[in-house]
Amino acid sequence: MGSLMLSVDAVSFLEKEGFPVLTSFLAAGEDEAAVRAGEIGFPVTLKLSSPDVVHKTEAGGIRVSLRDAAEVRQAFREMVGAFTSDNPEKRLDGVMVQQQGSGTEVIVGMLTDPQFGPVLMCGLGGIFVEAVKDVSFRLIPIEPRDAREMLEELKGYDMLKSPRSGSIDIAAVEEFLLGISTFLEHHPEVREMDLNPLFVSSRGVRICDARIKTD
Repeated sequence: MGSLMLSVDAVSFLEKEGFPVLTSFLAAGEDEAAVRAGEIGFPVTLKLSSPDVVHKTEAGGIRVSLRDAAEVRQAFREMVGAFTSDNPEKRLDGVMVQQQGSGTEVIVGMLTDPQFGPVLMCGLGGIFVEAVKDVSFRLIPIEPRDAREMLEELKGYDMLKSPRSGSIDIAAVEEFLLGISTFLEHHPEVREMDLNPLFVSSRGVRICDARIKTD
């Protein structure tokens, strides 16, 4: 019987494994959310945490750029109220309070092919992953050359190298891919992983959200 780690649990697990993440807490009520936001530092993002919702954006489950405790409380009430009235049959664990991410969105994932075994995927995130399907794949384990070529194969590589939002630490993305490959070698129980999005900037890579399925 497999298990599924979502949102703050998955992000916390990856942080313990040494990966860079955006600071995140799970809050059960609006007061706790406001306190956690103050600890993180504004602005912050709020995300609904439900095992029954995969795409939080479609469910109206994300609020970004909240600038003070009052905005956090209001957003918490609105999100939870709408979710519980629209989805009475779905479970709600709470609301994830998270450091605001910035930079270019990248997606990294892993799936287990029945014939070839674990496969690593990398692509541009945000609208690109849905509209363009701009992704590349490699069998695990990967070498430094593989990490570099995975990025170079992307249709949006030129944009990744020279984004409008500023410079990006491409070497940090390559190191991250190598780190994920090593992590997956050491954790064969992981059958699927979806890191979406990662925020990539001149300051390196930060995991924003994650989903991990294990045996």
